[in-house]
Amino acid sequence: MAQNAPDQRLLDRHALVTGGGRGIGLAIATALKAAGAKVTVLGRDMNALEQALANGHADHAVAADVTAEDALAQAIAEAAEALGPIDILVANAGAAESSLFIETQNAAFQRMLDINLMGTVNAARAVLPGMSERGFGRIVSVASTAALKGYPYVSAYVAAKHATLGFVRALALENARTGITVNAVCPGFTDTDLVAQSIETIMAKTGRSRDEALRDIVRNNPQKRLVQPDEVADAVLWLCGDAASSVTGQAIAVAGGEI
Repeated sequence: MAQNAPDQRLLDRHALVTGGGRGIGLAIATALKAAGAKVTVLGRDMNALEQALANGHADHAVAADVTAEDALAQAIAEAAEALGPIDILVANAGAAESSLFIETQNAAFQRMLDINLMGTVNAARAVLPGMSERGFGRIVSVASTAALKGYPYVSAYVAAKHATLGFVRALALENARTGITVNAVCPGFTDTDLVAQSIETIMAKTGRSRDEALRDIVRNNPQKRLVQPDEVADAVLWLCGDAASSVTGQAIAVAGGEI
């Protein structure tokens, strides 16, 4: 996990990270806490969230599904009551499904839109009024290189991530004079449990070795390696600080030169 010296500019800022119990979300929560922020992790798996608390990676945890607008708003209100108003939102929760387009039902497109797009929309809607009142806010969507280019066999996921980036850019313009910035970080394939599962799937379907499956996954990355969660977290951390006050509506690729 990223180990950053406390940043006076983040001291006492309340950061909420959706999907914060594991993978990239956990790395982001850890980096923000190390930089001095008060951190709430939000997700569906309370066991993972409580583990993050026990390991000192966050200060508070709330369980909610980002696709359930009312429940999410209530969970965010509970977090604000516990640690103060939300200054930083990292909309990290997401999911991917893969299949040939011709075999992909409309329900799969809806699932991808619900969690990747509407999960971000729902969280932003819950925190934006308070940020506007205080004249400060940082909203960062953890999107994907799939928001910037197409990939085969994940058409629903690519469509949802493109939509999420469009939302980020529109919201940034609406709030350009409010003290709120809205940006996206777009990682390539990252060393997480989700990618590990993808490697297992490739091995099972093709009979390839683990090394062969990994080479297939990183073939589009010029560095020929998986991105590390800490590298994504560091990009998010910068966007949350004062040094990035003039950076809004941007999509920052963390992908070894793939984009």
